[in-house]
Amino acid sequence: MKNTLGKLYRNTVLGYYLIHPFYVVYEFFLKITPDKLFIKLKFRKHMGYRLNLNYPQTFNEKINWLKLNDRSKLHTQAADKFKVREYIARKIGDEYLIPLVLQTKTTKDIVPENLPDFPVIIKTNHNSSGGIIVKNKNDINWKRSRFHLKKNLKENYFYSSREWQYKNIEPRIVVEKLLTDKNGAIPYDYKMHCFNGKLVFTQVDLDRQTNHTRNLYDVNWEFIPCQWIYNNGKQIEKPVTYAQMQNLAEIIAQDFIYVRVDFYVMEKTIFFGELTFHSETGLGKFEPEFYDKHFGSLLNLPI
Repeated sequence: MKNTLGKLYRNTVLGYYLIHPFYVVYEFFLKITPDKLFIKLKFRKHMGYRLNLNYPQTFNEKINWLKLNDRSKLHTQAADKFKVREYIARKIGDEYLIPLVLQTKTTKDIVPENLPDFPVIIKTNHNSSGGIIVKNKNDINWKRSRFHLKKNLKENYFYSSREWQYKNIEPRIVVEKLLTDKNGAIPYDYKMHCFNGKLVFTQVDLDRQTNHTRNLYDVNWEFIPCQWIYNNGKQIEKPVTYAQMQNLAEIIAQDFIYVRVDFYVMEKTIFFGELTFHSETGLGKFEPEFYDKHFGSLLNLPI
């Protein structure tokens, strides 16, 4: 029932107007709930055990400790899908940025006349809601798309996740060139998890639009035999640009205790995707559970 209502709210105009008044009440209670209490309750519900913030041991416990204790203006800039571009250009160079088509604070600018004829992705800069993929402008319901974007601009992802970096981002719409291979497919993105400035493992997600699977690889590109939320998929060869991506990720990671650095590879050309500071918002179960403790032991917190 909850999932059905969520889909109605997110995907239909009627559902939004019917459910939004109840969401406003729900959001009010979210806002007045203290961060620590909210995080502890949500952790217990999803993970099945109490969150130990005084002596965190597992990876997920430490991610939630970081939510409460690791906050800076740099985190806000780096989580902003528009302003992070300036940070990345400064750290590793603007040649790694995906071409920007448009950025705006109003949905009125999202019309076919303002967009190129090549494929693009339209997204908001302040949450993790994905984006609108446009391969052919004539195939898009623009009125519905603008409504979806307008709704996203009004939301503050912080209150439902308590990931502080999203709280003070100034909402806007970002349009970037859509990266596709010669067959028109979106390339893999390599999510490089860095602990204390060093790469520990890389996450590769497969078939996200159909049958989402996920593989983890260690720093030597050896498959890690565990499932993290999703089942394992087909094995992926180490990209030819792996060493370069590792170097770039670790340059960025020097500024953070923990960060996930995402890259795309297009015919040996590397493009930066995004930065994430609380993967799976610290609620991602590992199977077997050993890996939650194992990765947790590798992440050092300033406690």
